[in-house]
Amino acid sequence: MELEERLTALERRLAALEQIDPHIDPPSPRPPHESDFWALEGLKAQLAEADAPDGGVLFTGAIRLPTGEQYEWQDGALTERQMEEDWTEVAESFAALGHPIRLRLLREIVGGRRTAAELALLEEIGTTGQIYHHLRQLTGAGWLHTAGRGRYEVPAGRVVPLLVALAAARP
Repeated sequence: MELEERLTALERRLAALEQIDPHIDPPSPRPPHESDFWALEGLKAQLAEADAPDGGVLFTGAIRLPTGEQYEWQDGALTERQMEEDWTEVAESFAALGHPIRLRLLREIVGGRRTAAELALLEEIGTTGQIYHHLRQLTGAGWLHTAGRGRYEVPAGRVVPLLVALAAARP
């Protein structure tokens, strides 16, 4: 996305925010209703059909990125299987996400900056050599892949899991 287009979009968003009356009280929190847990209820029904007494997890998402790309994705796992697996096998994937610069690079790439040259223009991101080091770490762990001519992308099957991991990491 060109700088001018991004600036125009930002100005539209700012204008919309300025239209909000600051004197209006935000809605008060309400207790959850049964329908609020439709995904959980669906998961419970699936687990009952699968005779999975230990339960399981489900993560899903339907998103549109600032670049206009859209992704719909879901996955799940049975608790029994999760508890039997060797969790250390995913350490490299988590380690790749464990650096603030790598998280910033991922956010920028998901947001539309796809080349090392575009990323190098960002402040406080490091030298070109440092950027390539971080990009290699993310690529090696499967969070990025090269899309030709020095372009990087988060693979389609990793966009929603990345956002799920970030949401899960919040306190």
